[in-house]
Amino acid sequence: MTGTEGSPSPPARKLRWWPLGVIALGLVAGGIKIHVIDQDSPFQARNLATGGLLAGGAAAVLLWWLLLSRARWRDRWIGLLGVAVLLGGFGALFRIRGVSGDLVPILEPRWKPGSGPAVPTAAPVPSPPRAAATQEEDFPQFLGPTRTGILRGPRLANPWTGSPPVLLWRQPIGPAWSGFVIRGSRAFTQEQHGPEEQVTCYDVATGKRLWTHSDPERYANTISGEGPRATPTLSGNQVYTLGALGRLNCLDANTGTVVWTKSLTNEAACTAPEWGFSGSPWVDDGRVVVSAGGSQGHSLMAFHAQTGEVLWAAGNSGAGYGSPFPATLSGHPQILILNHQSLASHNPRTGAVHWEVPFGTGFPLVANPIRVADDSIVVTAGYNVGAERFQVGAGSNAPVSLWSSRKLKAKFSNPVAKDGFIYGLDDGILACLDIRDGSQRWKEGRYGHGQGLLVGDLLILMSEAGDLVLLKPTPEAPHELGRFPVFHSKTWNPVALSGNRLLVRNDQEAAAVLLPIAAE
Repeated sequence: MTGTEGSPSPPARKLRWWPLGVIALGLVAGGIKIHVIDQDSPFQARNLATGGLLAGGAAAVLLWWLLLSRARWRDRWIGLLGVAVLLGGFGALFRIRGVSGDLVPILEPRWKPGSGPAVPTAAPVPSPPRAAATQEEDFPQFLGPTRTGILRGPRLANPWTGSPPVLLWRQPIGPAWSGFVIRGSRAFTQEQHGPEEQVTCYDVATGKRLWTHSDPERYANTISGEGPRATPTLSGNQVYTLGALGRLNCLDANTGTVVWTKSLTNEAACTAPEWGFSGSPWVDDGRVVVSAGGSQGHSLMAFHAQTGEVLWAAGNSGAGYGSPFPATLSGHPQILILNHQSLASHNPRTGAVHWEVPFGTGFPLVANPIRVADDSIVVTAGYNVGAERFQVGAGSNAPVSLWSSRKLKAKFSNPVAKDGFIYGLDDGILACLDIRDGSQRWKEGRYGHGQGLLVGDLLILMSEAGDLVLLKPTPEAPHELGRFPVFHSKTWNPVALSGNRLLVRNDQEAAAVLLPIAAE
């Protein structure tokens, strides 16, 4: 009899495997295209493509299981439930804590504490082999006294095999991508603590916090992180800071007392850029110059250094993520600024726009221009933009492009120029470019998207992984001379050097490192 109780069940159909093979072949073909054929594409683009390929492959496998596998429906639903449980459990245990410079997600356990107050716990300080920094050794602003990332001294010892650096202290700090500035025994930075954006002052020798100024503002983004982005600027007895949401402060450097405060979004009738205001203030001749990005004549703004009064505002381009850069080109002082998709030159006294040229593709422009001759500059950016050299004339005519190259794509870091060559991180790999024609001499050493300073003929580089690296780059090779681990997490922040005391930080920790000095 058939169709009655006790009759044998129909045999289960065999699984249909061939669609899974097609999916696997598609993944292999896509992987070959991304990582073999498209090798000239930036790491960020390839990582995004790889993520999309894997997500699409996972979705295709799930659809195969549900619609094409021929598995029993009970097994299909059990499989779907299992996937949901795994994804839910993973999401309950881990969270995405930003991304690397190459846009790879960084995971951390959810039970790890978030950004709470950082309690300075200074380690014992060894006797320094050098006295405290003199005024000439102050590090008053982003990228140092000349805002170029180049320092004349001190004479550092190399290599580090016989006399490695000494860690003076390391301690927690609130999230931010700001760097330190240093005057004498005091260091200043910006950080986030819960709902408050803070400007903080520390003792360089011990890491002890000396004062704090707080504003009820908070910027946070899963991809770009939390907290302020700009580095403070010291001038006279005051410290000037720009917060991620546009809070421009002038504070007493001794006490943290507010001298004046402004909101860029109000003054320029603009909104904060997608990744937050990031340009460090430029202070000179009684003016505080900041990139605002307002479309109604407020690209660049100058405020009176003592009163906060608006002195001038000019330009109609959206804000970029670089800092105002002073340069004298063809005998004419000017302020250069990278806007949303252009490079512009302004008159320092009036703000009038001398010229503006297209640059970039709409992705963030971060690295400052590099003055490479009396009449020319090089600008560079990541996201497959590359570098371009412009010759700037004496008038207001647009500069002339001398060459362009995709052999130096600086995403966050600021390359430096020395003796006719540029040294910088090309998508996270150190590279050397000839200033004359933009040709690449070499590219080696995967340091990630870190930051550095050129001290004499030595390059101090803080890698994205948190290692301090000493190099002596030449047109022939990078010549790595030493490596000293400091942190074990993503490090994007600029570094600061005063005397032989190096202050470094990321969005979790700060540290002071004593660098060995060369023998007399």
